[in-house]
Amino acid sequence: MLRTLKRDRGFTLIELLVVIAIIAILIGLLLPAVQKVREAAARMQCSNNLKQLGVAIHNYASANQDKLPGGVQGGLQPYPSYPGNPFHNALLPYIEQDSLTKTNQNNGYYYSWGGLTQNTPVKGFLCPSDSTHTNGLSTAPSAGGWSCTSYMRNYYMFDTGGGYQQSAGGHYFTLSKYNIGNIPDGTSNTIAMSERYASLTAYNYSGLWSHHGQDRFHWGYSQWAAAYGQWGLYLPQTGVRPNQAHPYYPNSGHSTSIQVLMMDGSVRGVGAGVSQTTWNNAVQPDEGQPLGSNW
Repeated sequence: MLRTLKRDRGFTLIELLVVIAIIAILIGLLLPAVQKVREAAARMQCSNNLKQLGVAIHNYASANQDKLPGGVQGGLQPYPSYPGNPFHNALLPYIEQDSLTKTNQNNGYYYSWGGLTQNTPVKGFLCPSDSTHTNGLSTAPSAGGWSCTSYMRNYYMFDTGGGYQQSAGGHYFTLSKYNIGNIPDGTSNTIAMSERYASLTAYNYSGLWSHHGQDRFHWGYSQWAAAYGQWGLYLPQTGVRPNQAHPYYPNSGHSTSIQVLMMDGSVRGVGAGVSQTTWNNAVQPDEGQPLGSNW
């Protein structure tokens, strides 16, 4: 009786190559979908960050007789004498970061520059799609690892008023010309904040939320200014990579748009289709013109 010997046969080289090719194709098909989901989640988080800043601006106004936080201000609580209170620093108590303010006060600093917050990142100040910083700290050579932000205030909204203050040795400061209730174009037609990459190493620029020397009087808007518009009304750069981004323009890590916070607290995406006229009208609080259909 003959016995048939049966031998288990493994995959041939060709079959293995076919399987690997199929897996590679599937990964190639899935990767864009995963990236889209990841970007959508980052955009939602970014939008929520801006909404929280909008709430903080309104809560600040409620606590200060409808006055708005200035670019670099004096005379408003909790810093009644020294004018070096940066815009973002003034909002800390209203985004559940009051401990940072108290840290400065307890160490004798009535502003954040030179205090302990200069090296403390704040998650709510950073867009998840912004890859230009290192754990919330600037990578630009001039900034020395200071904490930075992806959200810049609108110069035309918060910095066009101000003056000279005699106290604390005499300092210039910037404030908004308006309060929360008398913005000429209305809160829904005026940009409060826009995105910009936090740290633009190629230009040695960073948006430092904790640095007080960022007003047109005091330091002449240095490369540490967390503000947009002081150099002109430049249209947003959409889908631009960090090494191509310019500090004078709004830009972000989002692929097709930047996000802006309006003075009424709403957030909207602005794409490449916005016209220069419409953008100008949205940035300037007293332009007197309606926003165009491309808004």
